[in-house]
Amino acid sequence: MLAGNFSARAYSFFDTLLWIACLNMLWIIFTLLGLGVLGAGPATAAAQILVRRRARGEAAPLLKSFTREYFANFVRANALALSVMAVAVALAMNWNYSSGAGDLMSRLVAAGTFVGAIFLAGVVCYLFPMYARYELPLGQYLMICSRFTVRHLAGTVILLFLTAAAVYASRALPGLIPFFSIGAWLYVTGWLCDRFFAANDESVAAFAALQEASDDIVRPDVARSNRQGAPVG
Repeated sequence: MLAGNFSARAYSFFDTLLWIACLNMLWIIFTLLGLGVLGAGPATAAAQILVRRRARGEAAPLLKSFTREYFANFVRANALALSVMAVAVALAMNWNYSSGAGDLMSRLVAAGTFVGAIFLAGVVCYLFPMYARYELPLGQYLMICSRFTVRHLAGTVILLFLTAAAVYASRALPGLIPFFSIGAWLYVTGWLCDRFFAANDESVAAFAALQEASDDIVRPDVARSNRQGAPVG
């Protein structure tokens, strides 16, 4: 029995590693297909959609599913990605301008830019996992991710740590980039974000149920008419 469990876990582990390696290669190929700037957003969206499906136990052909999601989300994902890229470019230009000066005001601006870059990195960690889970108007993704970044600091710190670890490992061992670095980061952060969102949804649902129960006690007639679908004045 123990040997069987170990074999099953070993098979699952190596199967996941292979899946991550394939995801990594597909992300690179489809990003290059969009000439980098126009490919990174839909490739990341497709990857996070498939990560969420795998986390839920759904099996699907990786190449076919990735291709379908890439083209289906090409416009919307690029709208999100290009917005983030524009902010990142603005922060980089601001950093280059202010960090080279020696006066106090420039140093304060550089420090604020650094904090802004960290905040943007946290938002990016949540952005496409949220896109994969929720169907929202495009303008709300960045706003909600910004709130989530601040309100769930523990999760944000974990995601930023994993991002820094992935960058460090990739710089120390560049050979990981074509095979594992990007796919592993997408898989782990996507899996964690899905858990964070699920916990948040449960908390919101519990609060809504508590509030509804409170309304039943305070305003039983109004609450009853709501459940029946009658308009409330």
